[in-house]
Amino acid sequence: MRNILIIMHSILLGFFLTMCAQAQTIKNPGILVHAADDEATTLDPAQVEAGEGGETVILQVYDRLLEFGPSGPELIPGLATTVPTLDNGLISADGMTYTFKIRQGAVFHDGTDLTAEDVKFSWDRIVEMDLPEGQAGVISDIVAETSVVDDYTFQVTLAERSASFLNSTVVSMAASIVSQDAVMANGGVVEGEPNEYMAQNAVGSGPYKLKAWNRGENILLDINEDYWGEKAKLAARIEIGAEPDVRVLGLRAGNYDTIETDPSFVADIEGADGVTLHTGGLLLEPIHVGFNLNIPEGSLPKEDTIPTDFFHDPRIRQAFNYAFDYEAFLYGPLAGFGEFNPHYLPIGIFGHDANAPVYGAQDKAKAEALFREAGYWDKGFSVSVITEESNLFADAALVLKDSIEGLSPKFRINVLAVAEAVFDEAHAQNPVEYAMWVKNADPFADPHPYMSAYQHPDGEWGEVHGFANGYRNPEKIAELIDGASTELDVEKRAAMYSELQTLLFDDPMWLITAQEGVTMAYRSWVKGFEMNPLWPRPSLRFAYLDK
Repeated sequence: MRNILIIMHSILLGFFLTMCAQAQTIKNPGILVHAADDEATTLDPAQVEAGEGGETVILQVYDRLLEFGPSGPELIPGLATTVPTLDNGLISADGMTYTFKIRQGAVFHDGTDLTAEDVKFSWDRIVEMDLPEGQAGVISDIVAETSVVDDYTFQVTLAERSASFLNSTVVSMAASIVSQDAVMANGGVVEGEPNEYMAQNAVGSGPYKLKAWNRGENILLDINEDYWGEKAKLAARIEIGAEPDVRVLGLRAGNYDTIETDPSFVADIEGADGVTLHTGGLLLEPIHVGFNLNIPEGSLPKEDTIPTDFFHDPRIRQAFNYAFDYEAFLYGPLAGFGEFNPHYLPIGIFGHDANAPVYGAQDKAKAEALFREAGYWDKGFSVSVITEESNLFADAALVLKDSIEGLSPKFRINVLAVAEAVFDEAHAQNPVEYAMWVKNADPFADPHPYMSAYQHPDGEWGEVHGFANGYRNPEKIAELIDGASTELDVEKRAAMYSELQTLLFDDPMWLITAQEGVTMAYRSWVKGFEMNPLWPRPSLRFAYLDK
């Protein structure tokens, strides 16, 4: 009997060890499998919206003149062999002209040589197409003229001096370089019209080639064996649209190598066998609640009782900021991975003033006093906030609901958590037909895009939300934002942003719930892991990874 027990024990032990060995055996060798949370709508740099899933692919298959390196905001050469500076003479003394020496030997995926003509064509093309969903303004708002000096020299003349040109325009996915031959052979360039071929295909010069886009399932990327730089080590497959629990289970089982992650995943991932959780640093995408000061008459949901000029009063906007329970959001949905950041310049960005006044702690007494002053404490109000369902944005909306309704039984926040496609449609309206919405900012490496898009009275959201209807001094805010964008003296520029943060504390157009911490889960067999929040989500360049 004892011998039988020993034999059975040996068999079970062997089975257990075999299972452990199998669990650690690398799955899908030769290919990196990433689970994304949504699908691209286009692969065309001239059409892709900032922060949209198509940027994930564009980053891998296209090159730009300059790139962000893996370790921080420092620029490194891309298709340009040198980063222009005043010292090396590639930026003119007046700061208006930038010269880029183009790398010789770079070849597009269609086999054609890449020259300065392709660079000029790519930049001019996005401006000429000027698609409403695209990012033409990244170039057209700042560039006066592009020119080809010779086959491998490209030159840009700015409309005015810009302190952010290299960090915000040159590295943007919209500035990716496309094959002129491929475009002209497949529909060409038509003002105001998307190019269907380029939307579904990708003809760049990057480390990956697009092999297939199987809608609703996956995107397959092959290694570009003719790449001018260091070749990718693994092919790649992007699995599309898996729900959070599916991504977590797939990672734990080893079917995925990396997954789209946020802090809400941590409890299900931390300590899992064979899984590494990368944390540290902050994403440059503040999660915000938008206040609409340009609500169309009669557009609000029937439950809403607020007038269309509700948020014109800065006391109302301040009251919402004082009422929000920042700690509940940071230590609840974000699981402590993040920081309070009540300004639109994220921590880690030049110009962020750590000494500026903040809303980082809930203050119910101040919120009540402001609602009383504004005349709403006694009569109350009901207002809706729209957001995507089943993510951190919906969580932020629920914390907002609890925070405001916790002040008074006469206050009501209706959370409309809808499918992403429904939210995107509502979010893209001009004007927006809701009083509030929750999302995150697009990440930038320079303060000007944040100030221009999200704070300027005539900027992207200033125009949509009617900031001029509510700012106490819109001219002063516009003057400071515009002045800082062209100021090349670092100290003077920082002082302008510091003054802006004080002004915008008193006159907030957003409620910044938190700055999310960096989290990324991946299989421990992944080698060379690098993550940079300045790269489009999931902030990974697949070419760096191996297993």
